[in-house]
Amino acid sequence: MLTDTHQIERQSAIMRILRDGHVRRQEDLVRLLKKAGHEVTQSSVSRDLRDLGVSKAGGRYVLPAEDAIRTNADFGTLAQFVRELRRAGPSITVLRTTIGAAQSVAVAIDKAAWPEVAGTLSGDDTIFIATANARAQDELIGRLQAIFRV
Repeated sequence: MLTDTHQIERQSAIMRILRDGHVRRQEDLVRLLKKAGHEVTQSSVSRDLRDLGVSKAGGRYVLPAEDAIRTNADFGTLAQFVRELRRAGPSITVLRTTIGAAQSVAVAIDKAAWPEVAGTLSGDDTIFIATANARAQDELIGRLQAIFRV
């Protein structure tokens, strides 16, 4: 079973490949990733491209500008999937989503690069968000409540 570590490594490889060359088709990207030792399918590559904000321009895949990666999280469309917010101690916040939406919401939170967030870990319908301390957690919860209205 692939883990979040595998996904992060695979997405890093995708970014390297796209920076270094001209990839015109997903099949080519799948082949290059497999050659680099990553276990991938066309559907996993498609999800990774979406999560990374990759677009197609001039007949090839291109990465978004670095500043766009951080600010491109569209929380408005994701708010409909968030169901519950609660604390799990002084530095872990649990965000519950509809089934299948947790990863997209977690990626948006990661891309936003909020200073109070140390990291996220997502499953199918649950996200654990780590903060350094209770004060950072309070800031995070205020932000999440405003964005997701939970």
